[in-house]
Amino acid sequence: MCTVCHKRFITKSNLTRHNERHTGENECSCTQCEKRFSSQNSLYKHMNIHTGKYKCTECGKCFHTRYDLARHRRSHSGEKPFECTVCSKRFTTSGRLVVHSRIHSGEKPYKCHVCEKAFSQSSSLHKHMRVHAGDKPYDCPYCGKLFKTNTELKLHVRIYTGAKPYSCRHC
Repeated sequence: MCTVCHKRFITKSNLTRHNERHTGENECSCTQCEKRFSSQNSLYKHMNIHTGKYKCTECGKCFHTRYDLARHRRSHSGEKPFECTVCSKRFTTSGRLVVHSRIHSGEKPYKCHVCEKAFSQSSSLHKHMRVHAGDKPYDCPYCGKLFKTNTELKLHVRIYTGAKPYSCRHC
């Protein structure tokens, strides 16, 4: 398990490769856009965006891999080949089906090492860890107040913009 973001890995080599993202070791830079990557392989995949190797013929967007392009094409076709065996809900990717299936199974594989709270998605654990770290990465462009989530920031910004996205259906 990564001690920084608590993501879990099957092999030690995958964990070691992942840790390079946090340490900045073996950093490789793209010569065309200055983006930086923790591995040569990640840079190689990124370069496909510049070369247009995996380009969507429908909208022109470029992707790192042919798998990413194939997954994207489903957004145009509406194809959802992955079906939940419990409720028949369909998904564009197998990963989304796996996460959805945890609703039915109750599985919560991502556990907080501080308070033992458990989550069905690693992203939820990552957001939760901000509670313990006191991390507030989202700042208001109007007053500078800091927030733990982008959702909290968006709610706050309505004070300044006057946005009222919900209307009464009676009046």
